[in-house]
Amino acid sequence: MSANRPYSATIDRVAGTNGETLVCRSCGHGLGPADAVWKEAARLEEGPLRETGGAVFEATDPKLLLRRFYCPGCGVALDTETALEGEPFLVDRVRG
Repeated sequence: MSANRPYSATIDRVAGTNGETLVCRSCGHGLGPADAVWKEAARLEEGPLRETGGAVFEATDPKLLLRRFYCPGCGVALDTETALEGEPFLVDRVRG
């Protein structure tokens, strides 16, 4: 197995016999194949941005959500995104 390569500030790519997988940089917990949507394997907390973003966001639409993704192994925060209620996860990939 080769050395880990960065996927993001909190996630690494690990090459194995079955292809590349994504893992939490903090604890090594697996987040699935590198070509899948890793956010589906993460622990998700979401709520209206107006309730979590402070006074500056009080006038925002209650359907605008703040999503927080955490490692299911160690609980470290992996990423955040804003989205409208019912929208799919943002699929962000790094080339390389």
